[in-house]
Amino acid sequence: MYNEAGNQLQTVRDLLRFAVSRFTEARLFFGHGLASAYDEAAYLILHSLHLPPDQLDPFLDARLTTTERAQVLHVIERRATEKIPAAYLTNEAWLGDFCFYVDERVIVPRSFIAELLREQLAPWLQEPDTVRSALDLCTGSGCLAILLAHAFENAAIDASDISEDALQVAAKNVADYELQHRITLVQSDLFNGLAGHRYDLIVSNPPYVNAASMAALPEEYRHEPRSALLSGVDGLHAIRPILPEAATHLTENRILVAEIGHNRAELEKNFPRTPFTWLETSGGDEFVFLLRRNEIPK
Repeated sequence: MYNEAGNQLQTVRDLLRFAVSRFTEARLFFGHGLASAYDEAAYLILHSLHLPPDQLDPFLDARLTTTERAQVLHVIERRATEKIPAAYLTNEAWLGDFCFYVDERVIVPRSFIAELLREQLAPWLQEPDTVRSALDLCTGSGCLAILLAHAFENAAIDASDISEDALQVAAKNVADYELQHRITLVQSDLFNGLAGHRYDLIVSNPPYVNAASMAALPEEYRHEPRSALLSGVDGLHAIRPILPEAATHLTENRILVAEIGHNRAELEKNFPRTPFTWLETSGGDEFVFLLRRNEIPK
């Protein structure tokens, strides 16, 4: 198929059609930021050709060199046959206007918390200038820590993760955004390495996939670190110890914001007296909760 395509596909339009057909035939799963075979094909082609990611139309009828065509077809075939997420093929992932380096040491960024930080957690956090310290717990690629630094310009940020590999990726992203003076990376198993640290704001996107869902994940997700996804039988293995310990690490009347996937019902069953505030996101109001320090269960 590769040699045949190389002989007959001449333009960006030809390659786009071929890629969409190839991705559809391969029954790829699109859950890492792009919604369809067309979107992912366009993104991978433009990236491979070093073209602007939002300017497909002007180049549709451009003819490719032999080397360019081979590069694009190689990426298309890897995506179709190995089912590697596009972000790992390009080593970049986007959250809004922010681009981050990623590889298989971290999960592909896709947190609903990112969109909440664009509004500085309004109306729940009414004086963003008073946030002087913040923690991104389970930082992975460091994306939320970087968004925190942009949303709360007066805050010093700690970004913690149990994985040394993940922190190496986070360090690259922090350096790319020139935030080394504001973001401190800490290797820590949840709060275990943060004794004595207190914050005005804690955000966390911890592992939250339950065992049954883990067993049924599409192949694309199996390229991501298992430890960053799996959270015990019920999906609460990580958040269960985070809740009571968070109060110790928050300053007076400050807040915890955490993402828990599809586990709202299970979480409320486990903590029936906890007054979770469920925040509205583009995915609905069941994925991210907010708690003030005095609402956190002891």
